[in-house]
Amino acid sequence: MNERLESIARKVRAAERIAPAEALALWEEAPLWLLGRLAWERKLSVSGDRVFYNRNFHIEPTNLCLFNCRFCSYRRPKGSPEAWEMTPDEIVAMARSYRGRGITEVHIVGGVHPDHGLDYYLDMIRSVKGVLPEATVKAFTAIELAYMIRRAGLSLDEGLRQLREAGMEAIPGGGAEIFDEELRARICPEKGTAAEWLAVHDAAHRLGIPTNATILYGHVETVAHRIDHLDRLRRQQDLTGGFDAFIPLKFRSAGNALSDAGEVSVTEDLRMLALSRIYLDNIPHIKAYWVMYGKATAELALAFGADDLDGTIDDTTRIYSMAGAEDRRPRMSVDEIRSIARAAGLRAVERDTFYHEIPTRP
Repeated sequence: MNERLESIARKVRAAERIAPAEALALWEEAPLWLLGRLAWERKLSVSGDRVFYNRNFHIEPTNLCLFNCRFCSYRRPKGSPEAWEMTPDEIVAMARSYRGRGITEVHIVGGVHPDHGLDYYLDMIRSVKGVLPEATVKAFTAIELAYMIRRAGLSLDEGLRQLREAGMEAIPGGGAEIFDEELRARICPEKGTAAEWLAVHDAAHRLGIPTNATILYGHVETVAHRIDHLDRLRRQQDLTGGFDAFIPLKFRSAGNALSDAGEVSVTEDLRMLALSRIYLDNIPHIKAYWVMYGKATAELALAFGADDLDGTIDDTTRIYSMAGAEDRRPRMSVDEIRSIARAAGLRAVERDTFYHEIPTRP
């Protein structure tokens, strides 16, 4: 190991913050074993031997979307035989099907529907909470939120307050993609800006609404773009402290306009997870979203800084299956999650949306 790497490794082990240039040096010069070791040590200092999971399901009300991002395999135009739009009654029926099943979180995201206003989404949240009052509703990406609130003519604060009053208790991290403005203009020119995404999360944090954060990596960006993205998230967290978890989302290439970019290797996935854990010293949890990685890679991820596998899902999301992910009908039992944690020498711990531990149950 050269002197520069040794110096950076000492800083990481001393829980000192590393700079973007040092993160780039780690990526370019550190062997995989070293990145993994540093991330593993950081993970142990944050969450010990715990691997978190929850019992959740997704509602994806529609894949109709106002925007047409080049990396997206989910969006369909009006009139497409592959488009869908759930009715309010269908959403209620889906929520009812999970009564009595121990669900602690309902995750709601979809396309940015061109015709639906804020009242539509307020009613949706109320109806889901009415059926499953014990479950947390984590709903809508920052891009969805910005559109519905702007369309209603409200400030971000007022719109988020109304959504919170209706029962939205947390916000997922989707829509961040990659923050670099030039790159964003190439791959999702119609979508809200990086500044807009950060503004929604800033407002949510200041209102006491916790959120997650993401990156979409492995398409046409550079490692420098990735580090810039992580740095903006770290600076935002310094200001408001409201990010609970970071989820590196791997670009999947099937059925979208960036298919020629291909997909990065599992080794690169592990490097990305490790660097995220090392660089984001103020975001407590790193999620290996098994639906996106596949179960085998998610298990490997636990040795590279991840401490959360997400949840049971129960075949309720199509975003990654439509993009070519391994699990075309993604579901994982609690026993499977516990087995994956055990195989990694760790302990599976059930959590709620806010990372409060839930006592062991079947």
